[in-house]
Amino acid sequence: MYNQTAVLPVSKERAAYLQKQKRKKYMIRTVQISVVVILLALWEILANIGVIDSFIMSQPSRMVKTLLNLGENGLLTHLGVTCMETLIGFLLGTVLGVGLAVLLWWSKTLSCICEPFLVVLNALPKIALGPVFIVWVGAGTQAIIVMALAISLIVTVLEMLNGFLSTDEEMITMARTFGADRRQVFTKVVMPSNLHTLFNSMKVNIGLSLVGVIAGEFLVSKAGLGYLIVYGGQVFKLDLVMTSVVILAVVAALLYQSVVIAERVITRKMSHRN
Repeated sequence: MYNQTAVLPVSKERAAYLQKQKRKKYMIRTVQISVVVILLALWEILANIGVIDSFIMSQPSRMVKTLLNLGENGLLTHLGVTCMETLIGFLLGTVLGVGLAVLLWWSKTLSCICEPFLVVLNALPKIALGPVFIVWVGAGTQAIIVMALAISLIVTVLEMLNGFLSTDEEMITMARTFGADRRQVFTKVVMPSNLHTLFNSMKVNIGLSLVGVIAGEFLVSKAGLGYLIVYGGQVFKLDLVMTSVVILAVVAALLYQSVVIAERVITRKMSHRN
């Protein structure tokens, strides 16, 4: 005997609905691409006829030439440095943030003590502490990573802690009724219930980490996209500045999508286990 999973036929209404959603998805993607193409074409045309000063605002054709030139002169090195620093800051911010959130959830007294300090630290502009970080850890990659960590850590702690505290009390009470201790309540109820919160936090965290890295590279760096932007501004190579900004936007989108894909894969695996 072989175990066979019965495949239920899809109703006409369901098939029509799925087809409609698919068409809507393609339509949205087409409109998004069209908007980008139109804006780039308009930018190029206005620069060619002199409405836009191409020296100050650059233009797509000049940016393409700059990108090709960068490709032959260390673009991958600068890109790799920024991505490495961002990923390190992102991983540290996520792990430490979740760990601190667990600690605060575990002790309500500690949570009450730390809450006002967390709020103040979250409102504090971390970029202003950049020179302090440089003095503390030295002028180099470590200062840039600390900047990324400082910007993303507190947000992760607050978001995860809020998710933990918002867990359904009835589920927690039920677990305790069956004899679950605090550790089991967290591992079996609280954390699984906040998997979506964790990934939402990571989606925000990856962007904040990139912001922190670029801010750090503005202050102290010898390589990276932030370094290219600062260097381009100093020598009035605004084509380099605009090209670096576009590359930065693409990197941000790819990093965000990587978290989205990871969420889909893990969520699918969790649902199959259940």
